[in-house]
Amino acid sequence: MILNENKAIKVAEFLLQVKAIKLSPNKPFTWASGIKSPIYCDNRVTLSYPNIRTFMRQAYAESILDHFGKPDVIAGVATGGIAQGALVAQELGIPFIYVRSSVKEHGMGNQIEGYFEKGQKVVVIEDLISTGGSSLKAIAALRDAELDVRGLVAIFTYGFDIAHENFANAECPYVTLSDYNSMIAEALDSNLISQDDMDSLKRWRDNPSTWNQ
Repeated sequence: MILNENKAIKVAEFLLQVKAIKLSPNKPFTWASGIKSPIYCDNRVTLSYPNIRTFMRQAYAESILDHFGKPDVIAGVATGGIAQGALVAQELGIPFIYVRSSVKEHGMGNQIEGYFEKGQKVVVIEDLISTGGSSLKAIAALRDAELDVRGLVAIFTYGFDIAHENFANAECPYVTLSDYNSMIAEALDSNLISQDDMDSLKRWRDNPSTWNQ
């Protein structure tokens, strides 16, 4: 689910403008998994632009309040959700914690960093959803710590069916500020891609593993 169509387009415009999202249908990127992709997404770039950073922070906060109500604490997913989550917590005036990808191997051996209490309502902040795997690992860690996870908000999702299934199976609702369809529509309107490129981008999203073969 996206926040709303107009804001989704505006977020997509910002992501394309600062090249947080790069599109290259003819010279695809290679993901760590080996999959060839016409899109590369690094939403951390938005943190370098104060006006965009402010817009994102406020959009996150609005989405949280509209869909989940005001939580007791915000939890960022390492690493992309840490800075965004801290900004959102500041906007809402509530505590912030973050979740490591795995248990710390020294010191206190924490996976969750920061102060929290059992039973507190928490909304999770992520920057990007692909399959949802890393986000759901963080959610599982928060639930194991007896926190009440109300949902997750991210900047962008590719909209893969597997992500929808994974979140549904985990019984965790999620909202994104923008999505793949909004992004490619904005890219076409801005003449960043052609109609042929758009068709290729749609085919990739439908089946990344066989695209470009």
